[in-house]
This record gives sequence, C-alpha cells and structure tokens, in this order.
Amino acid sequence: MNIVIPHTSFERAALRYVRHHRALGKLYNHEAWVLGHLAGHLSERQARDLDASQFESWLRCQQHTSGTTRRGSALIVHKFCRYRERTEPTCFVPDPLYFPRRVPSVLPVILGPAQIARMLETIEGWPANSQHPLYRATYRIAVVLLYTAGLRRGELIRLTLNDLDFENTTLRIRESKFHKTRIVPLSSSASRELRRYLKARLAPPWDISAGAPLLGDQHGSVRFRAYVPAAISQGVHKLFRDADIRDPHGRYPRVHDLRHSFAVQALLRWYRAGVDVQAKLPQLSMYMGHVSIVSTAHYLHFIPEVASAANRLFARHFGRVALGGVR
Repeated sequence: MNIVIPHTSFERAALRYVRHHRALGKLYNHEAWVLGHLAGHLSERQARDLDASQFESWLRCQQHTSGTTRRGSALIVHKFCRYRERTEPTCFVPDPLYFPRRVPSVLPVILGPAQIARMLETIEGWPANSQHPLYRATYRIAVVLLYTAGLRRGELIRLTLNDLDFENTTLRIRESKFHKTRIVPLSSSASRELRRYLKARLAPPWDISAGAPLLGDQHGSVRFRAYVPAAISQGVHKLFRDADIRDPHGRYPRVHDLRHSFAVQALLRWYRAGVDVQAKLPQLSMYMGHVSIVSTAHYLHFIPEVASAANRLFARHFGRVALGGVR
C-alpha cells in the first residue's frame, strides 16, 4: 500500500482496514494495492473523499483491463466501504448492480513435452549476452520449473538458494497464495536441470548466500537482485514467439498456461497408467498449493489426448458391459 502518511478520511480508513485484515493473519497485498491505487486517483484529482463520480472515473481509468479484473477491484472497494460504513454511516458505498460484468475466462494453451523440448532447444540458440551472462540458463530453468513443478510465476521468482533441498530433491515454496508454505518434490529430470543451472548460478561473482534469489541478475546493481514478474513474463513470451509455440487457432500461450499444462499432463499420465484418478486429485491439489480440489478443477482441461486416454481406461474396465456382454 502506497499510503505512508494518511492525509484524508479515506486514506485513514483504508489504512485501518488493511491493518485490521493483516492482524487476522491475511497477506492482503492485492487489496492494499487496489485501495492505494484508488487513493492515488483521488489525490491526483484533489478529491478529499470517495463519491459516485470519483468511483466511476477510477473504473474508467482501468478500461485497458478486462471486465473481470475491473469487477474484482470494484468488489474490493465495495467491501472496504461496507467496513467503513459501520463507523461512518454517511460514507459512499458503490452499488454492485452497476459493476462491470465478468467476461469468460480465456482458455489456456496446453503444452506437451514436444513443445517444451522445442522451447529448450530455442533457448540454446539464443545469442550469449555479455550484459546478462545468466540469461539463457535462467530462462531454461524457469521453463523447467514452471512446467514440471506447476509453480506460479510469483512462487518461482521468490525462490532463494535456501529453498533448495537436494538431499530430498524438493523445493520450499514460502507463504504463497492463501498464505501457505508447502514442500514441492521435483522429478529426476527437473533435479538434473536444477543442478545444471546451479553450476552457472553458484560460480563467481554471483551472490551465493543462503537468502540470495535463485533467479536474478546483477546488471546495473551492486547486488544480485531477483527478477521482477514482468521481466520473467517478457522473457517467456519472447521464447513462445521464437519457438513458434501456438495452438491450432494461432494463439500464443501465457506464462500461467505452463501451470495449466502441468496439471493436464499429470491427469494424462494417470489415465495412461490406469490408476484411480479421483484418488489422485487431492494429492495434485496439495502439490499445487490449492485449498481444495475445486480450485484444482479449474486447471483440469479435457483436451483430446485426455479424452482418448480416459476412453481407453473405461473400455478396459467396462468395455464388455458397454457392448452388452456379461455383467
């Protein structure tokens, strides 16, 4: 939240509201950012408090975002105003009836092993960069961890050297979404890739202290700094274009589609192995850091490969019944 010293009743109430929720153990970073952004909007217009016209002008300033995003921001402000109304009955409370409507979610582009292999080959063909010596190695391990461990982008960039456990081949994901910390086991191939990356990462002159970021750069700085989310996104998007990774409709993937791909590939492996998929879903949910299977279901897309594998598994167990055989 960018409100350091509150000057208006809105800013004082917003600061009190965020502190209240953080005292309950919530991170509340996104909500704090939204309220801070609205406070900045009011300050630029020299408005002392929020009213209907200021609220509408703030939403109009976000026309570059989707209706779903604007609706989410508006609901955050609505909850804050309802909280404020308890002690300030005359304060403005926006009406959710007029909030932007949700738009359908964009279907992800699901990547398979062949496409990931092409991406890794493309990285090896990138020219060396004397200003950023770890550039190629960084994006190689980023793709590997995003795809094989299903990490969120934020989880990836927050990893430190202290989060690696090679004895148990695991990663520690600290206080991620839902304020949870979890241990993520790595596959043997991902572990090999991580060791390969560390040969470059731990070489002089890079910072090798326990709390140093796993992925980072030191260009233009006296210390080794972690990548910011936008930098990782730009690099991975460039890789999608360079490797020509597109779906049949010509759409390039998003960075988060690698997490979707991880979940779908896990589902596909289970169907092909003939295991009880329903019994495996809670394990996948825990691995991905979800609070319930409902959240995990958002990532389980029934692509043709999954449908075919599920059909073969069904035919193996119930084919005779479907064909009118002995029950």
